[in-house]
Amino acid sequence: MSKSTKSPREHIGGWLKSVPFLSLHVACVAVFFTGVNSIALALCGVFYFVRMFGITAGYHRYFSHRSFKTSRPFQFVLAWLGCSAMQKGPLWWASHHRHHHRYSDTPEDPHSPRTNSVWWSHIGWVLARDHEATNWQVIRDWTRYPELRWLNRHHWIPGMFLATLCALIGGWSGLAWGFFVSTVLLYHAVFAVNSLCHIFGRRRFATTDESRNNAFVAVLTLGEGWHNNHHHYQSSANQGFFWWEIDVCYYMLKVLGFFGVVWGLRKPPAKVLRNESAIRKLTAEATTIRPAVPASAAS
Repeated sequence: MSKSTKSPREHIGGWLKSVPFLSLHVACVAVFFTGVNSIALALCGVFYFVRMFGITAGYHRYFSHRSFKTSRPFQFVLAWLGCSAMQKGPLWWASHHRHHHRYSDTPEDPHSPRTNSVWWSHIGWVLARDHEATNWQVIRDWTRYPELRWLNRHHWIPGMFLATLCALIGGWSGLAWGFFVSTVLLYHAVFAVNSLCHIFGRRRFATTDESRNNAFVAVLTLGEGWHNNHHHYQSSANQGFFWWEIDVCYYMLKVLGFFGVVWGLRKPPAKVLRNESAIRKLTAEATTIRPAVPASAAS
C-alpha cells in the first residue's frame, strides 16, 4: 500500500461517507434537551467500558496481534463488541493496524503524528479515501471465517442494535448518553493512542519508532497507553509489563482465562523486559526490511 504524495488536506474526501461519523458528534448536543439521570449515566459508563474491551481485547490484542486464543463463538463476540464501538469492521481495523506496526512513524504509516500532523494521526486519516478499503493481504489468517467477513461488511449493525437497546432501556436520555456520548468518548480515547502516544510519555525501550508510554491514555483505554511496551513486544496479551502499570484489559483476560473462555495468553520473556537481545534483533530487522525515515519527515 503506497502512500500518496498529496498533502493530508487533499486526502480528505468522500464526505458523504463521513456523515455518520460526524453526525455522532453533533448528536451529543441532544443531552441538553434530553437531560440526564442515573440510568443514562450508567448506560454511558457500562457501554464505554464494554466496547472499549471489544476494541482493546478484540480488535487490537486478538485480531491484530493474536496475543491469545479463544473459541470461534467468543471470537465472534469480540468482533461484535468491537463493531458496536462504530470503528469499522474487525478485519479493516486489524489490517490497518498491522500496516501501522510494519511502517510505524515512517511515511508509509497511515497515522503517524511524526510524519504528518497530530490532527491527521488523531482523526484525519479515518476520513480519508486512501484508508477506506480493507487490506486483505495482511489479514489472510482471518479471511477463512465467513462470519468475520460478514461483520466486516456490515460493521454498522452491532452499533445500531446497541443504539436501539439504549433507547429501550433509558428512552431518549439513554440513547443520548448511552450511545452518542459514549461512542464519541470511545473514538477519541482510542484515537489518542495513535496521536498522543507517539508524542507524550516515556520511552522505556529503544524501539525503531517514537512510541511512548502514557499513563493517562492507559487509564482511558484499559491499558493501551503503555504503547512503547507494546511496540517493543507486540504479541503480548499484557501491555502493562510491570505491576504498577494498570492494564484493566489484561486483568479481564486473566479472569476469562480462569473460566476457560480464552487461553494461551502470551507475555514477554525476561530478556525482552531486560531490554537486551530482543532490541538488538528488532533494530537489525527494522534496518533491513523497513525504509529509512527521511530527515525532513522526522523533523
